[in-house]
Amino acid sequence: MSKPASRISQIERTTGETAIKMNFALDGQGKHEINTGVPFLDHMLRLLTVHGFFNLQLSCVGDTPIDDHHSVEDIGICLGQGFKQALDDFSSITRYGNFSIPMDETLARVSLDFSNRPFLHYDVIQLDQKTGTFDTTLSEEFLRAFAFNAGITLHVEVKYGKNTHHVIEAIFKALGRTLDQATSIDPRVTGILSSKGSL
Repeated sequence: MSKPASRISQIERTTGETAIKMNFALDGQGKHEINTGVPFLDHMLRLLTVHGFFNLQLSCVGDTPIDDHHSVEDIGICLGQGFKQALDDFSSITRYGNFSIPMDETLARVSLDFSNRPFLHYDVIQLDQKTGTFDTTLSEEFLRAFAFNAGITLHVEVKYGKNTHHVIEAIFKALGRTLDQATSIDPRVTGILSSKGSL
């Protein structure tokens, strides 16, 4: 089975808190133009895009003078919707992914299933409250918004590590690689990979 001709999405979301525009391609080269208004999140999304071999254009104007929460959560929503739109009905894909990434003293493991049953298990060591100006609790908020809007069962685990930046960076790199695995076309799959025939 050949790869579908187009696995792309366009998402726009405008609320009283954020205005987001996104163009996304699953089958890319890691190209990115990202400006979220949250520099640390820009860095993490670049890592996810490069290591997942996606293409991502994303801009966000948010109420960051208050804090970064709304921007981070809404970008997670949009990226999740983008994956779901690009995958259509989840047919022909490997569906599952599991990847571990070492980042110096840190090891992050991400496992996921495009199950259409959204869930987040987040088992990560205690982080410093801030890395730079970024509130590290927002990493979990991003992942939850992403998983629930993509239709993913997502498990994120970091059992050890000392540097908060390294921990979050390892998570996003592992997420990129795991998403690449799970969204890969498997020529043995006809339709949706499920004994029920649907998700």
